Parts: sequence; C-alpha cells; structure tokens
Amino acid sequence: MIQTIVVFIIIGLILTGILINPILVKRRRNRLKRRHLPPLWNAIVENNLPIYLCLSPNEIRRLQGHIQVFLAEKQFIGCRGLQVTEEMKLTLAAIACLLLLNERGQYFPRLRSILVYPNAYFVQETTSIGKYVVEERRVARLGESWANDQVVLSWEQVKQDINNWEDGRNVVLHEFAHQLDQEDGKAEGVPILKSKSDYAIWAKVMTEEYQQLCNDVLQGAKTVMDSYGATNPAEFFAVATETFFEKPHQLLSKHPTLYEQLQRYYQLDPVQWA
Repeated sequence: MIQTIVVFIIIGLILTGILINPILVKRRRNRLKRRHLPPLWNAIVENNLPIYLCLSPNEIRRLQGHIQVFLAEKQFIGCRGLQVTEEMKLTLAAIACLLLLNERGQYFPRLRSILVYPNAYFVQETTSIGKYVVEERRVARLGESWANDQVVLSWEQVKQDINNWEDGRNVVLHEFAHQLDQEDGKAEGVPILKSKSDYAIWAKVMTEEYQQLCNDVLQGAKTVMDSYGATNPAEFFAVATETFFEKPHQLLSKHPTLYEQLQRYYQLDPVQWA
C-alpha cells in the first residue's frame, strides 16, 4: 500500500514539474528580456552587427531581449585552443537572434551548445559512390548544424561575413536557419509554420523557387542566391534566409513571391532597413 502511494506521489510530482516548468521558463525569459542591455554589450552589438542601427526602436528592444535569453541558455565552447570571448558570444547571439524577431516564442529549443573554431575545421565525410563502394575523405568546413544539440562555426568566417554583410553569405544566419528547419527533427526546408494552412502555400512557393534556382545554376545563369541553395530544399531555405537578410532589395526585385513568403515567416521587412 505504502509503495503504491509513493509511486503515485512520484508520478504526481513529475506531472506537476512537466506542467509548471514551461511557466517558470517563460517567466525567467521575460525577466531577462526586461533587462537593459549593458552599454558595453550594446556597443559590441552595434559594432559587429552592420544593420543594428537600421532596425526600428521596437526591433532593437526585442533583439536586445532575445540576446540576453540566448546568452543565458546556450553554452559556447571554444575548439582547437580558441578562447571564446564576450565579444564573440554577443556577436553570434545578435546575428542568430535576428531570426527570432517574429516572436515565435522558441529559442532554438534543440540547441544546447555552439562550438567555435578559430577558422576552417576538418571532418571525415563518408560518401557512397557505388552499390558496394564507400569513399571516406577529409573535408574542410566553415559551419554546420546538428539536429540534436549543436551548431559549429568558424570565427574567421563569421568575421568575414560581418565585413561583407551585403554579399548574401552569412554562416551564422545559414546554420541557425537550419536550426529552425530542424525543430521538428527533420531537415527538409520546412520550418514550423504558424498554421496548418500555411504549409500548402509554403510548399508551392518554395518548390517553384527551388526548381528555378536549380535550373538557373544548371544553365550557368547569374543568380541572386548562392548556387549552394540548389543542393537540396534544406540548403535552399538556409541560403534564401541569408539572401533575405543581406540582399533584400535584389531578392524582392527578382523573386518577389519568395521575398513575401520569407517576410511572412520572419515577420520582418529588411528592405526597410536600407
């Protein structure tokens, strides 16, 4: 009898924890978002995020709040001897949190750690080149997003992207767009959308735009988006996100339907930041 009661008490405590935890997390995040960004932190973000002062006052306040939640919840790990500084953390958080300004309420929930290398790093890649043949090779990378809990970045590449903001290439935007895509456990170029009715429109627009990019790349035509977006739908979404934030005028001019779809998803209009 006593054992049964203890079991029910334990189950009750677990259920209570499950129900209360989201409330506690929301309250803690709201407290963090209400804090003023320290002046030194604000100066670092202003210096390292080229479009920071182009944002509206409301967008700046929201971004500052998201940065503080991000820094409190994510772990930064330096690799190959790199010491991750406060400036690095703030820079990475500021760029990544641009993707959260649509107030979806999540902070890359699967992500726990950001691994930062000083420059390009190497991984062993296995590729099937035949029915019974597998090739292993050492490949240099500048960033990657893991579906379980990590994003890996090259700090040297991050700095280059900051200095060339309008070239449509940004490793932080790219890999964190993958994190949005991977929230449901799959990387297929379809992030979690606001309502079920949005998925049909998303599929139509993204499929047509992806196929157009593939055709343009195949024909050697000049494209607004990086040709890497033609790799697969997941890479297309990540590359389209980079282009949306860094080359909004060109994207709107050449691909207005795609721009409108991303504008609806991110709840932002980067054209206004020019």
